Amino acid sequence: MGTANDSSKDISVRLAEKKPKVVFVLGGPGSGKGTQCEKIVQDFGYTHLSAGDLLRAEKNSGSENGIMIQNMMNEGKIVPSEVTIKLLQKAMLESGNDKFLIDGFPRNEENRAAFEAVTKIEPEFVLYFNCSEKEMERRILNRNQGREDDNIETIRKRFKVFLESSLPVIEYYKGKGKVREIDAAKPVEEVFEEVKGIFNPPEVRKVVGGRGWGRGCCAIL
Repeated sequence: MGTANDSSKDISVRLAEKKPKVVFVLGGPGSGKGTQCEKIVQDFGYTHLSAGDLLRAEKNSGSENGIMIQNMMNEGKIVPSEVTIKLLQKAMLESGNDKFLIDGFPRNEENRAAFEAVTKIEPEFVLYFNCSEKEMERRILNRNQGREDDNIETIRKRFKVFLESSLPVIEYYKGKGKVREIDAAKPVEEVFEEVKGIFNPPEVRKVVGGRGWGRGCCAIL
């Protein structure tokens, strides 16, 4: 009978065999990640996975894993990377898709290193929604979603955590040439125009011709 370790190894192997295309979506609170992810899903056929939503759903499921997550959250502890990664892997396999937007993860360098070590998957790129703290504050306070954490002190704390934890991840991938930075302070449609340019870059048109062919009889590939 296989151990839990074998089973997590098995899920990693099965996922790696699918050779999924993964895009990490990062940005501070109120940067518009969720709105843009919805549009990317509609236009480009990706599956949107929010690490926070998966953790909340598991916590509310009443499963053994969910109770453990609930207890950790109640104690103010951070859920281990492996728990979040396992939920992401399960959701990726169950989706039947091979293109994923992973939203709000990795939150820090430890998350990033663990994701690559466990899944053996490197993201195609990181979509980074860059937005000033002032603009994010304005958006969050205006969106009126009734969230308890939508007050100025908490917003600033969340932004500080984002800067301290997530910016090193962005810098790491910048060093690998994998960051696609978007000016997220613009209106939603303008932001999406920029996003579309990243997911659907203009095709490179190559002109070829045999020796002695005139310029007027070229083949365009």
